[in-house]
Amino acid sequence: MATALLTHADCLTHVTPDGHPERVARLEHLLHALEPLDLKRMTAPLCEDADILLAHPQHYLDRLEDALPHKSFHQIDGDTWMSPGSLNAARRGVGAAIKAVDMVLGGEVGNAFCATRPPGHHAEKATAMGFCLFGTAAIAAKHALERQGLDRVAVVDFDVHHGNGTQDLLWNESRALAVTSQQMPLWPGTGQPSERGAHDNILNVPLPPESGGAEMRAAYEGQVFPRLRDFKPELIIVSAGFDAHQDDPLANLNWSTADFAWITRHICAIAAEVCGGKVVSTLEGGYDLQALAAAGKAHVQELMEAAQ
Repeated sequence: MATALLTHADCLTHVTPDGHPERVARLEHLLHALEPLDLKRMTAPLCEDADILLAHPQHYLDRLEDALPHKSFHQIDGDTWMSPGSLNAARRGVGAAIKAVDMVLGGEVGNAFCATRPPGHHAEKATAMGFCLFGTAAIAAKHALERQGLDRVAVVDFDVHHGNGTQDLLWNESRALAVTSQQMPLWPGTGQPSERGAHDNILNVPLPPESGGAEMRAAYEGQVFPRLRDFKPELIIVSAGFDAHQDDPLANLNWSTADFAWITRHICAIAAEVCGGKVVSTLEGGYDLQALAAAGKAHVQELMEAAQ
């Protein structure tokens, strides 16, 4: 079966001030790297308000709509900005993830990658932060549970920063397992192993600064993969951040491109064991353009291999 690639030009209209790491060039470089690959290319739809409301309250959506600038920028916090195209870009990200879930669960494709921006895993229930507006991965999980009737969905987040938003949005969701590895200490400062969720449904795996692929592989083999197998999800959603790469400027882990291929290969292998290979991946961080392009391409190539 094919691997779907979902994206939209609207995701290039989320513009940040000069020098901001979450910039348009991130997606341009990644899409250029993916051009030679034989993917089922799909247009990411705009999501509906009801999709966002699976995880966020109406007053939060209203506040973002009211804050949307007609020109130039609006600063939400020290890191997070909006431009006139930002909400449409974020809505395309949510729409892509939901469409990808439907395609994978419907058997149209083997798995899917959503190449969208802004990222989503730091957006808490009513707080935009860390470059993120909507909790894309958590919304996709809620969609699979509430609308597609699944009983168990896992989210695996290997971005270098803790997925505090995904954790917040899924904290009380007994049908979801949220697994996140992150450098610690590092912004946003959450992600201790003691943060386990209301139903013991959160697994945090801190990794020390300057650690590399060997430490990551040991942590995933010792903690993450056994937990996924025990949980037996019917779908695995991946928050695919590539900022743990050794060349990334925003953190201090030393993963190689081969490490991102390794982690993707093993997630897909577990998915093949427990849920017929059903994997949906959505782009999170990654701020060195060449590293993002190389690691992102390796990630998608592993998805393609698993879908065959």
